[in-house]
Amino acid sequence: MRFRLIATHFQGPLSFVRGQVLGTYLVKRFFLMLLTLIGMSIIIFVLLRLMPGNIVDIMFDSAGFVDPAEKAEIEKELGLDRSIPVQYFDWIWGMMHWDLGFSYVSEMPAIEELGPRIPITAKLAIMALGFSVLFGVPLGVISAVKQDTSLDYTLRVISLSGLSLPSFWLALLILMFSVAVFNDIPIYTDPPENLMDELLLFLIPAAAVGFRSSALIMRLTRSSMLEVLRQDYIRTARAKGATENSVNYSHALKNAFLPVTTIIGIEAAFLIGGLIITETVFNIPGVAHFLVEAILMRDYPIVQSLVMLIALIVVTVNFIVDLTYGALDPRIKYGN
Repeated sequence: MRFRLIATHFQGPLSFVRGQVLGTYLVKRFFLMLLTLIGMSIIIFVLLRLMPGNIVDIMFDSAGFVDPAEKAEIEKELGLDRSIPVQYFDWIWGMMHWDLGFSYVSEMPAIEELGPRIPITAKLAIMALGFSVLFGVPLGVISAVKQDTSLDYTLRVISLSGLSLPSFWLALLILMFSVAVFNDIPIYTDPPENLMDELLLFLIPAAAVGFRSSALIMRLTRSSMLEVLRQDYIRTARAKGATENSVNYSHALKNAFLPVTTIIGIEAAFLIGGLIITETVFNIPGVAHFLVEAILMRDYPIVQSLVMLIALIVVTVNFIVDLTYGALDPRIKYGN
C-alpha cells in the first residue's frame, strides 16, 4: 500500500514532465519541417532558373522569329528580368499571403488552376495507398504464417513481379489488355457523374500505381513477421495454450507492424511520383499530369507551387509516422 501511495504521489509530476518533453519534441520537429520546406523552396526555385530557356524563349522559338524589344517587354511583364534573389523573395512573400502568382500559360491565378485538380489526385493517391495496405499487409502475414508452402512461394513470386514491373509499363499493359478483350480504353474522358462511377474510373489507375507499393509492403510484412515469430515470447504464448490466430494476429502482428508503418509512410509520399506517369497514361486531369505540362512550358508559378505542395505532404506524412511510433510502441520515448 505504501509503494502504491508513493507511485500515485509522483504520477502527476511524471505526467507533467512527459508532456513537457513531448511539447519540446513537437516544437523541434516543427522547426525542422520549416527548415526542410525552406530548403526545398530554394532548390526548386534555383533549379528551374538554371534550366535552359524560359517560357518567353519557348514562345518565340515556336513562332520562328525573335523580336528583342518584344521579348524584353514580355520578360518584364512576367518579372523574369529581375534577379533570382528578388524573384525568390517575391514568391515567398506571395505564398505567405496565399498568393501563388499567375500561370504563365493560361494567365489564371495558380490557385484557380490547381484547385480543381488537387481533389482528383488526392482521391487517386488515397485509393492507391488503400490498395497497397489492404493487399500488402494481409498477404504478407499469410506468406509468413504459411512459410515455405506453395501459397508462400506464389505470393513471393507475385511480390517480386510487383517490384519488377514499373507502374507506367503495368498501366500500358492494362490498356492493351482492355482494348484486346473489352474493345475499350479505361481512360478519363468526362467527369464522373456519381461516386460509383468515380470509384470505377480510379480503380484501375490506383491498382496500377499501388501494385508496386503493395508488393514492397507485402515483403516487409513477411520478413518482419518471421522475425517476430521466432522470438521467445511467441514460444511462451504458444506454451500457455494461446491459439494460432491469437499468436499470429494479437501478439506477432502488433509487434511486427512498426517497420511496416515506416514503409507505408514512405510509400505514401512516393506515390505522388508514381501518379505522374499514371495520370499521363490514363489521361487523368490531376496535379501530377499538370506538373509535367507545366515543366515542359517552364510555367514557374505552377511548378513551384506543386513541388512545394508535394514537399509539404512528404514532411507531414513523416511527422505523422513518427508520432504513430509512440502509439504503437510505448517503449519509444521522445527525447528532449
